[in-house]
Amino acid sequence: MAQVSKDSVSRAVVSEDEEGQRLDNFLLKVCKGVPKSHVYRIVRSGEIRVNSKRVDVAYRLRIGDVLRIPPIRIAKRPEEIVAGAEFKAELPIVYEDEAILVVDKPAGIAVHGGSGVSFGVIEALRRQRPLAHFLELAHRLDRETSGLLLIGKKRSALVVLHDMFRKSGSAGGAAGADKRYLLLVKGRWMDPLRSVKLPLLKYLLESGERRVRVSDEGKSAHTVFRLVARWEQFSLLEAELKSGRTHQIRVHCAHLGYPIAGDEKYGDFTFNKALHSAGLKRMFLHAWKMQFPHPLNETILALEAPLPDVLAAFVQKISGQERQDYGQAI
Repeated sequence: MAQVSKDSVSRAVVSEDEEGQRLDNFLLKVCKGVPKSHVYRIVRSGEIRVNSKRVDVAYRLRIGDVLRIPPIRIAKRPEEIVAGAEFKAELPIVYEDEAILVVDKPAGIAVHGGSGVSFGVIEALRRQRPLAHFLELAHRLDRETSGLLLIGKKRSALVVLHDMFRKSGSAGGAAGADKRYLLLVKGRWMDPLRSVKLPLLKYLLESGERRVRVSDEGKSAHTVFRLVARWEQFSLLEAELKSGRTHQIRVHCAHLGYPIAGDEKYGDFTFNKALHSAGLKRMFLHAWKMQFPHPLNETILALEAPLPDVLAAFVQKISGQERQDYGQAI
């Protein structure tokens, strides 16, 4: 990876792990703190050269390409990012080899910094592994969701994984990737198996907060739900993603009248307040199982992350207190 200077011209030689990356994405990574608009401007002006030639921002890097990067003033890292770098919790490793890393992400931690979050899982991993020259997210989980998170350790592996997850989110369904979640919902879910196909549309609140709703104007979304257990006021479900839309499971459940327990964005707020008092202080959504072909050798990997202790304990609690009233809204 190139080290960009604010005082002199820098040159970078593209390595195997950087092959196939778009020029703009590469520059945004090495030019930390530089606005995206400025990066695009210096590419369009020809100040950025690849093999002494002008190229477009969408140019795909090749091994051995030589990039000329002009002097760029680097924005000073905000103090909150430095403070965030003190995050030292060792993330549980579920699987690791030379190409990929799979961690069991705790709830309450973003997968990456940004949108008001200065530090996330990927930044923590890079800080904890200073000799690792390549660590990139293959997919994402909501901050409130725990469970299996896949990270690429090689550019060649990451390209395959991104393509796999992109195809999994298409109308044709999953292409070799099987992702399962465990979730607790409000209400008595009756169907042992239910296939839900409801299109989802992203929109913004007046505050600028991102939301998703079911809409015929949205993109196709398909979730398969299986009933695991049922009580008087709760149901434990397994959700299989056949597409990968933002907040897909949460919005599908809320739209059907079975909001996820503890979901502060789409859930039942009165119900959640009662749950918080009863000991459930997070959203009950956990990425517990994933099966996919290894990106380099196509060996089938089947990985699992058991329910976190706090979620397992709450299931035990409601199993022993089926008649407890969790709020007047029920």
